[in-house]
Amino acid sequence: MPPVYRLALPALCLSLILPCAFSVEAADPAPDAAQKPAEEKPVERQPLPERSQEEATALERKIPAQEQQQLQAGGDTFLALWKPANTAEPKGAVIIIPGAGETVDWPQAIGPLRRNLPNAAWSSLSITLPDLQSDAIAPRIVEVAPAPKAADTGSKDSTTAPPIEQAAGGEADVADKAIAETTEEQAKADAERIFARIDAAIAFAEQQSARSIVVLGHGTGAYWAARYLSEKQTSQVERFVMVAAQTPVQAKPELDELTPTLKLPTADIYYKDKPLDRDAALARLQASKRLKSSAFSQVSLKALPGNAKAEQEQLVRRVRGWLSPQTAAD
Repeated sequence: MPPVYRLALPALCLSLILPCAFSVEAADPAPDAAQKPAEEKPVERQPLPERSQEEATALERKIPAQEQQQLQAGGDTFLALWKPANTAEPKGAVIIIPGAGETVDWPQAIGPLRRNLPNAAWSSLSITLPDLQSDAIAPRIVEVAPAPKAADTGSKDSTTAPPIEQAAGGEADVADKAIAETTEEQAKADAERIFARIDAAIAFAEQQSARSIVVLGHGTGAYWAARYLSEKQTSQVERFVMVAAQTPVQAKPELDELTPTLKLPTADIYYKDKPLDRDAALARLQASKRLKSSAFSQVSLKALPGNAKAEQEQLVRRVRGWLSPQTAAD
């Protein structure tokens, strides 16, 4: 065969094969969507446990089992620590409510009080509060610098706001309003969960035949206890103690609006060395003075930086003295 034909033969074969390959591919269409195997549904992940639940689980490995109680409130099971009074004739039970970020055995106030009150003839029950979901979706607060004024070019449209900026501002307002409404709804749900746990704690104290029930709140726990007692007006609780009380950021009404509505003897223990705490305590005292029937009293403490043990002993003595005046000197 001449060399020219030998060179042309491969090209001729390739030109015959390619059209056949394309025609076969065209004759084999992609499988129908209906013929495709059904896609597997994504595996639903279990919701992560709340921070307070994880901390309670860690405490269960450290606290003696005889002190632990698993209480039920609605769909929640939560850890409480119970220590009966070290006497044959207990005076009652003190329900201790921790503040935000604190546990049932927190080293400030919660742990020292729950361990030492039984020596003063009072049983103690500290409870775990749920995480506040309303704090996670609080409305944003954004400071925006004013936009510089546009130079006057003499055009009729120079004073008209750009439509895009107007639309963006309107969308932001709608989004903030929706967030605020969601936060308010979640705050109500948070209060209901907390109130249910306080209900469960009171029921447990009654089961232990407590002669008298006192509620003691520390930090933001004092706020939720005050709000519970203001809204519930329960007759089972005879006295209330607030220690270093604080109002949660998103909570309404303020604590100084709640305390005058309480119909039971209330002790407001605060640290006079801290200006913000002192000012808030003064507002609560002034609000209580506007009511003649108020059974509100305040006890000021001195902060002892660098000596946590002495500071906690001071707090325990003051609480014991208010609960049982005749033993204040013990």
